[in-house]
Amino acid sequence: MSSLEHLEAPLDAELEKQRAELAAIIDRSTSEDGTYATAVDALFMSRHSRTHQFAPVLAQPALCIMAQGRKEVRLADECFNYDPLNYLVVSVSMPLTGRVVNVTSEEPILAVRLDIDPAEISALIADAGPLGVPTRPTGRGLYVERLDAPMLDAVLRLTRLIDTPKDIAMLAPLIRREILYRLLRSKQGHRLYEIAVASSQSHRVSQAVKWLNGHYEQPLRIDELAKEVNLSVSTLHHRFKAMTAMSPLQYQKQLRLQEARRLMLAEGIEASAAGYRVGYESPSQFSREYSRLFGAPPSRDLARLRMSV
Repeated sequence: MSSLEHLEAPLDAELEKQRAELAAIIDRSTSEDGTYATAVDALFMSRHSRTHQFAPVLAQPALCIMAQGRKEVRLADECFNYDPLNYLVVSVSMPLTGRVVNVTSEEPILAVRLDIDPAEISALIADAGPLGVPTRPTGRGLYVERLDAPMLDAVLRLTRLIDTPKDIAMLAPLIRREILYRLLRSKQGHRLYEIAVASSQSHRVSQAVKWLNGHYEQPLRIDELAKEVNLSVSTLHHRFKAMTAMSPLQYQKQLRLQEARRLMLAEGIEASAAGYRVGYESPSQFSREYSRLFGAPPSRDLARLRMSV
C-alpha cells in the first residue's frame, strides 16, 4: 500500500513562492546534515544531502513538511511518501523507518517538523466547540495530506520567527494553534480529532500505545492492558492494529529492540545485558529478533553503525 497520489502535480505560483522561502530559511539555518532544534518550541529543521536508509525510530506525534526533496516513510509493510506537495502527519507514537533518495549536496532534503502535543488538540477542541469533524472508523495513525496555501503560510510564519526572537513568546503559541486548527479541519483531520476525544475508541487505543511506551520491558498481558484502557480484548487488538499496522505484542517487540540498540550504542552495554534490561529472558531469542529487525546480529549491527558515524 502506498500513498503516491498528487506527487506529480506542480505547485501553483503562490505555493511555490512560499516553498522557496521556507527552503531558504532551512538552508541558511542548517549548515550540515542532521536535525536541529530551533528557538521556537517543538519546531525542528533537517537537512540531508546523501541517499540513505534511516534506522527504525519511535516517531512521536508530529507534522512534517518538506520544503525540498522527497522522503519515504515505512510503517510495517506500508509505504508513505511526502514532498513539497504533501505533508505527513504522525498522530500517535509508532515505530517507523524512512529513507531519502536522489539527493545531492547541491539539492539536499530540506524539511521542518512540528511536534504535536495531543493535549493541545484536546484544549483546542474544548475551546472551539464543535468543529464539524466527522467520526470515522479507526485508520492509521500516520497519513499524507495535500498541502494548501493556508497551511504552508502558517508554517512559514512560524518558521520566520527564528529571525525575530523577541516575537516568539507572544506569536508562536498563536500560530501553533492555527496550524493545529487547520490540521483538524483538513480532509483527514478526524484522525487527530478522534485521538484527542477521551470517549472515543481511538483515544483509548492511543492510551494503550502510551502505556506500552512506558512499560515495554514488562510482560504484556493483553487482558490487563484492555482493562486499563476500558476496551474489550478483541476491540483493543483490532483497533490497535488498524492504527499502528501491528499487534500490541509486535509493537512492544519493536520498542524493546530499539531501546536495546540505543543502550548498546549510547551506553556501551553488552548485548545480553541490554536484552535483559528491555525484558528478554533468552539471549538467543533477543539475538534472533534483533537480527530480524535490524538485518544483522547485535555485534555486527553495532560495528556497522559505528563505522558509518
